[in-house]
Amino acid sequence: MPIHNWSRLEAALFRDFYSSWYVSFSERLNEGLLPKEYYALIEQAAGDIMTDILTLHSPSMNGFIGELPEAGESIAVATMPPKVGRKLTLPRDYQNPADKQLVIRHVTDDRVVAIIEIVSHGNKSSEDEIQRFMVKSAETIRLGIHLLVIDLHPPTARDPQGIHGAISGQMGDHSYEAPPGKPLTLVSYVAMPIGTAYVEAVAVGDSMPPMPLFLDEGHYVNVPLEETYAAAYRSFPRRWKPDLER
Repeated sequence: MPIHNWSRLEAALFRDFYSSWYVSFSERLNEGLLPKEYYALIEQAAGDIMTDILTLHSPSMNGFIGELPEAGESIAVATMPPKVGRKLTLPRDYQNPADKQLVIRHVTDDRVVAIIEIVSHGNKSSEDEIQRFMVKSAETIRLGIHLLVIDLHPPTARDPQGIHGAISGQMGDHSYEAPPGKPLTLVSYVAMPIGTAYVEAVAVGDSMPPMPLFLDEGHYVNVPLEETYAAAYRSFPRRWKPDLER
């Protein structure tokens, strides 16, 4: 299914859609995409997201507790480099502290290891809001929590190089330039101390490739964006589909 032009609809309608998309992600991950030591949970952030995460995430960043299945077994955990458009290195000296999201937890102490975040209209609606999002994302990465960000909204004056350009700029790297004609961004971050970004630039009308969601610095699962997007879209109100499909 091609990516729709969500700028044709009001922000509240996209919020309805991405709520369904989070459910689709959660179902797909919990139905077998994740190893048995992990589970996905939709959480509503209240205030500063990092307050909740810090109480549950081990700061040691020592990787898995328990064994992962090898690549090729029933759970599709991969160890080879992800097949995405660009692999970029993040600044490793970032020290600045820093809605709804999908968190991946390990069963040991229910610690957070990864987050999926769908960018909303509201995240780009003002300088304060986008600054909050950038700081939150950069701090998540710095604290050792892997992050997958999905941005289906075109750049604004506040993020002229797209959401990855804004996040990496918050971390001190302003070198990223979005490719012409591909204004939307899918980006998966390997958390510190590795600090790597796997970026796929897309556009309205494109299909979405699977994107890696890292569980530790050497293992990831490929999240089926296309499949989950289509599942969420099936339940989107028919009243508004013609505006998206014209």
